[in-house]
Amino acid sequence: MKLRLTAELIAPSINSVVLQDADRQQWLYFQNPIEILTTTYVAEVIPLLEKVQQFVDRGYYAAGFLSYEAAPAFDSSFKVISCKKFPLVWFGIYADFNVVTLPEIDDRSFISLNWKPSISREEYGKAIAKIKSYIAQGLTYQVNFSFRLQAQFLADPWNYFLQLIQAQNCQYGAFISLENWAICSASPELFFQQNRSNSQAQIICRPMKGTLARGLAGNDRHLANALRNSEKNQAENLMIVDMIRNDLGRIAEIGSVQVPQLFNVEQYPTLWQMTSSVQCLTQADFVEMWRSLFPCASITGAPKSSTMQIIAELEESSRRIYTGTIGYFTPEKTAQFNVAIRTVLIDRIQKTAEYGVGGGIVWDSIEADEYDECCTKAKVLAQPQFELLETLLWTPSEYFLLDFHLQRLQTSASYFAFKVDIDRVRDRLLSTIQTLPPLPHKVRLRVSNQGKTQIETAILTDDELGQSLQVALADSPVNSADIFLYHKTTNRSIYKQMKQQYLNFDEVLLWNEKGELTEFCTGNLVVELDNKWYTPPLACGLLAGTYRRYLLQRGKVQERIIRREELHDCSRIFLINSVRQMCEAIVQECSIANHS
Repeated sequence: MKLRLTAELIAPSINSVVLQDADRQQWLYFQNPIEILTTTYVAEVIPLLEKVQQFVDRGYYAAGFLSYEAAPAFDSSFKVISCKKFPLVWFGIYADFNVVTLPEIDDRSFISLNWKPSISREEYGKAIAKIKSYIAQGLTYQVNFSFRLQAQFLADPWNYFLQLIQAQNCQYGAFISLENWAICSASPELFFQQNRSNSQAQIICRPMKGTLARGLAGNDRHLANALRNSEKNQAENLMIVDMIRNDLGRIAEIGSVQVPQLFNVEQYPTLWQMTSSVQCLTQADFVEMWRSLFPCASITGAPKSSTMQIIAELEESSRRIYTGTIGYFTPEKTAQFNVAIRTVLIDRIQKTAEYGVGGGIVWDSIEADEYDECCTKAKVLAQPQFELLETLLWTPSEYFLLDFHLQRLQTSASYFAFKVDIDRVRDRLLSTIQTLPPLPHKVRLRVSNQGKTQIETAILTDDELGQSLQVALADSPVNSADIFLYHKTTNRSIYKQMKQQYLNFDEVLLWNEKGELTEFCTGNLVVELDNKWYTPPLACGLLAGTYRRYLLQRGKVQERIIRREELHDCSRIFLINSVRQMCEAIVQECSIANHS
């Protein structure tokens, strides 16, 4: 493949394709097609794919997609809900491509959509019951049942795509810009990858099956292990692996089908996902590959043909790009195609957006758990843009608690899969102070998901050091399950909202849904109670402050749940952080209406 690096891609043109090359960790931009091959008719799908093959054989690149509803072209027993308005196949034929970088966007440009499910929870439950009756009859073993989320869309599709990609740790992202449609895919799943040597090609498939929501800082890794060792999820994953082994067996060289990875658990911002890898050697051409593999077994169920009939009966609308595939072929006969999940389809004419979500239903599936899993998968749509944040105290002699700050930064970077080089961050911090005047400074460090750092410095003022604070007790609780309470990031919406409600106060004291005190908007809580010093445990829903850690390690304070009603029993109350250290707080219970 040709590798030509260009500047940031600001705005893709119509009939262009932007694709993530997973192996080389780069973005490919295909623009100005010499020809567009597309159809909405099943009978034209295979002839069109043969034309794609001919162009690739002549030295061109082909980039585009197949919709789920293209499946009957490869097997007449595959039943789907027809959709005449959306292409079954679309490929642009390109003479070349550019390697580009994607611009980073900040949280101020966040696009929030009002997503509404296409079916109710009651309707979902009825569909699951029907699926289980078919399983009992022996018509299927697993059905990948899905529904759609829909919203009005008035924003720029490219900016929305950048938002999805920046929020996700995906490997197979794609953006397709058509005249009437835009496709924004943040897919983490590989449908197939082809690597060729002479006349023989290696095909690699990496199906995903098995999902568990991410946990909080304390139990997150435990949940990953729980997914890895789950008999139910292993059984579902193995069922799909066996189907793909069978699909590959139709085109594979004898004895070449292998499973090099089984039950691998991958980390994503909102969930843990189980994947396996299946591969083979083949001499099949493109059309033979599609006929053997499409649609991917991970998004139908088992067995494929009878299960697709059940899907067509129970799902209320066509899937279109959802669970189809997006990718590219090269003149070197290499290829990469994703499974189009975590994918938003935007109708430019109707100004609407659609997002498909679903899960594999088996006999022992629990309806509530499956619906919750769908909601977990949809969290990608609301994942805010943010950077990691640390605020440090620098005195002319040193950074206060620098190691603690860097350790916390590393912990958050690991949790959110940010690419952070802690040694480089330390060097940047140390170089920054070389030009500062010999006065105490507040140093604010921001780190992007790609490891880009920004540092701001300011001389500390008297009102930031040691003065007592007038504090309001919040009227409403925070949710202790909110992961952003446990990490210091630029996503500080909950704190901004609270402070906005109490403008006449210096600070706000927060509490959770159980009535337990948690922290202040800009610091941890320490109270004197029965002649002892206490701070709430992290599980209440609060940041692991560096000065809090410092005091705990030295035995100055102890962890203890402190309830709202115990405030009156506290002889003293303090806000603590690594910049102010300890500021006495005078807390008042008040209403928002009277004090904002």
